[in-house]
Amino acid sequence: MNPRPLVSCWPRYVALMLSWAGFPLLSHGATEKPLLLPEVLASVKKQYPPFLAALIDQDIAKGRIRQALGSFDLNLNSGGAKSLAGPNNGAAGYAILDQPFPFWGGNVYGGYTSYADYYLLSSGYLPNYNKNNSLGNSEGVGLVGLRIPLLKDGVIDERRAKLWQAKIDQELADPVILRQYLDFVRAATISYFTWLASGQRLALTEELLRIAQDRDSAIAEQVKLGAAAPIVQVNNQQMVVSREIALVVAKRRFQVSAIELSLFYRTLESAQPIIASRERLPKNFPPQTPMEESRMTADLAKAVFQRPEMRRIELLLKKADIDQRLAKNSVLPNLDVGLLAAQPAFYGQTELEGLVQLKMPLQQREAEGRVEVADSAISRLNLEKQFTRDRIVADVRDAFVSVDASYHALKKTQRNVDLARQLQSAEQERLKLGATDLLNLQIREQFTFDAEVLGVDAQADYFRAQANYDAAVAADAPTTFAK
Repeated sequence: MNPRPLVSCWPRYVALMLSWAGFPLLSHGATEKPLLLPEVLASVKKQYPPFLAALIDQDIAKGRIRQALGSFDLNLNSGGAKSLAGPNNGAAGYAILDQPFPFWGGNVYGGYTSYADYYLLSSGYLPNYNKNNSLGNSEGVGLVGLRIPLLKDGVIDERRAKLWQAKIDQELADPVILRQYLDFVRAATISYFTWLASGQRLALTEELLRIAQDRDSAIAEQVKLGAAAPIVQVNNQQMVVSREIALVVAKRRFQVSAIELSLFYRTLESAQPIIASRERLPKNFPPQTPMEESRMTADLAKAVFQRPEMRRIELLLKKADIDQRLAKNSVLPNLDVGLLAAQPAFYGQTELEGLVQLKMPLQQREAEGRVEVADSAISRLNLEKQFTRDRIVADVRDAFVSVDASYHALKKTQRNVDLARQLQSAEQERLKLGATDLLNLQIREQFTFDAEVLGVDAQADYFRAQANYDAAVAADAPTTFAK
């Protein structure tokens, strides 16, 4: 089976499959307009699905804050009992509203009970052992009271700690999103310049083939006139075939790079991938400029503050500090005071009572263990923060070295292209004078082509290195993201 027909129809097959999948093959609007990097990055910011998925972390964080606020919701506690057997044949019930304090541990409560001593139980204190309590009547009691912790759960407790940490989690969403955003922008930039480089390489391959095809017509005429041997034409035809093969490879590389770019380049209306056509290729790469070491020094200082990794660890340290405070709180004894006012439903005087309760474990192994865990977590995060700072500095320096090296390599390849073209031009003149043969000229053409391809690759490498540098210093990165 001859594979050449399959190779030639491969682009049509891909286009057909993409059209069936609902993918537009060209960008909307004027297709002749060159596709520039800002247009691709705008698509990443607005319609790139993984980035939109990352933004959902903000909604998750908001939901956790609302969940933590639920600990301070007003609670209704109600119930009742009825004697089913025995000398007493009665029933009793209660309904108590309880509101926790959001600013200090404790709560305020009030309601109605027909239990003589339930108002003490509802407040969280020990049962009422005062058997002569004047409130013990069958008509029920209205009550209101409050409880305030003086030691444990005063400055901090589990409910407020969870709320504070949920708010920090909301702030943590931004550095997490920013880290992904920087990675997406870097990947999109690299994909864009890979597409641009493959397009320019395709154009160079086509030009090399055109030269061989044009020469073939001239050689055929010379063979007819007896000015050239038939083997010369055979040699050039073999060169035409080899360059046609190279063109097939170059076309496939360009198509693959366009498909890869379509993951980032999408329609702004429906987020469908766009296969950028060849007509949208810019004629040249953007200008390349050297990077001064003074810029790297300034960017180092900025990167330590702008990189999301540092912000993330700082916020994790805040969460760990809350855990540490909560652990130290657990070591304290419970010393609660309260005030209770109760009024019988039909008779009797209003009674006002002061309440106090002390509760503490005789051993503190659990609480002391929590403190040790919290202290160790903070120590670990501080070490991670130090290493992260060192890692950022290393990333920036490495990226700078890469940009600097790629720029100097680019200049060398441009000089290499100039020299190769000069040699090819000189070889063409020699061929006209009969001082050389076609084989030497073909070798020079191949050398020139190879030098030009290296030049294209060097330009792409420069902008890839620049993309890595921008990601390393978090260049132009927003501090917050809005959906």
